[in-house]
Amino acid sequence: MKTSLQVPFPMTTSLQDNVKWLQDQLGKSSDVYYRQLEIGVYPETNSVALFYIDGLVQNDILNEHVSKPLLTAHENVSYWQQDICFHDLLCQAITISELTLSKEGTAVLAALLGGNTILIADGYDEVIIAGTSGWDKRAIEEPQTQTVVRGPKESFTEDIRTNTSLIRRKIRSPDLRFISLRIGRYTQTEVIICYLEGIADERVVTEATSRLERIDTDSILESGFIEEYIEDVTYSPFPTIMNSERPDAIAAGILEGQIAILVDGTPFVLQAPVTFFSFLKSSEDYYQRFDIATFIRAIRYISFFVSMLLPSLYIAITTFHQEMLPTTLLISLAAQREGVPFPALLEALLMEVTFEVLREAGVRMPRVIGSAISIVGALVLGQASVQAGLVSAAMVIIVSFTAISNFVTPALNMAVAARLIRFGLMLLAGSFGLFGILTGCMAILIHLASLRSFGVPYLTPVAPLTVSSFKDTLLRVPRWLLGLRPFTRSNTTRNKPYDKPSPPRKNRF
Repeated sequence: MKTSLQVPFPMTTSLQDNVKWLQDQLGKSSDVYYRQLEIGVYPETNSVALFYIDGLVQNDILNEHVSKPLLTAHENVSYWQQDICFHDLLCQAITISELTLSKEGTAVLAALLGGNTILIADGYDEVIIAGTSGWDKRAIEEPQTQTVVRGPKESFTEDIRTNTSLIRRKIRSPDLRFISLRIGRYTQTEVIICYLEGIADERVVTEATSRLERIDTDSILESGFIEEYIEDVTYSPFPTIMNSERPDAIAAGILEGQIAILVDGTPFVLQAPVTFFSFLKSSEDYYQRFDIATFIRAIRYISFFVSMLLPSLYIAITTFHQEMLPTTLLISLAAQREGVPFPALLEALLMEVTFEVLREAGVRMPRVIGSAISIVGALVLGQASVQAGLVSAAMVIIVSFTAISNFVTPALNMAVAARLIRFGLMLLAGSFGLFGILTGCMAILIHLASLRSFGVPYLTPVAPLTVSSFKDTLLRVPRWLLGLRPFTRSNTTRNKPYDKPSPPRKNRF
């Protein structure tokens, strides 16, 4: 992985050379603090240079466990006159558990930029790196985009160590593995691959590591950067990598054989491999009873297809296939459209674009007034458009119900895919009727069958057909019947055979 340094620099025994090199690399940045100390008792003193970056270190730890032991070293004369080299004495004096040594300048500079404190002793080419990193960070809060009625109310934060600890709290297994990488020549962003050894497919872990190591860019600021670099298919509206800000959802995926990719600086963690059906599941499906979860999941599937197909079906039927409507409904629709100057296709496109503008405005405006403006705007514009004769009342109902159905999809990126496909199907419906819709659906189905997510077919378990996995696809059977993991070929058994308890046949009381 390339860094912002052009040539590796080996640390030397000259304090001045080492200090000059670090200062040349950092320039005259005002947040970089440098101090030279004389340690020991005169005349047996040694020079030590101390570097740290303000705002990236914990000042209380720096003062109490690094600066204070060094500045008060002269109080214990016998301690510094022991027959031990000065470098070892420094390591013993610093009361920090996280203490490492390095002779490589690039590693020293990376540690300094990561919030550690650097100590360079005159006459020694090994630099002491004291772990003092720490900065202000957001507290663990309730998820903002993936809320549930029943379930944990905690979400990931922008601090990657907080995120790894949240996963560790869910999965307390020694087989949980974290592979750390640094990506970005300038940002040096920490990226971690998380998986369960013995459960996750080693080929998926190897492939994910290889794809990440091949990334050569100057910056990684969010997990979306990583997603675009490592996804299997770029030119597709359907996502092949899932993202989540819920630790319970990521932990559940890891336990099923998936891998998680954490990126420092973002609360959204990537998850792969995934299938089309993974995006229509919610964490709450496993916290409710199986019958309730199955019913809600069925509503979710229906809503997804409604959000994708309803406007195009309305356009096709009212334009080409009026004979499919009951006579009373046909007369009512004809009366509504009597004064509308536009064809059904243009009418639908006008309303859909208007609603997309309102949706985007509601997201970008301040939260206090954003939702109110979007709701009032939709009501006012819809009512005014009908009264002005620009659109029919039926079209307002169709577009509104389509938009509401789109919000039911748990994964935002899959909901956006349905919104994009909707416009294409509307054009096909306006040109060819139901035949155009069927042609578009066949093209979508063929495209879905060709997709892969880290080698896993996107339509699994439907294509290829895996009957055992249908227990947790379109429906959700009781937990004690979910015995197999879907994303792994080794250690597939989730739980042992379980006999469902039954009440006694006779009342003993």
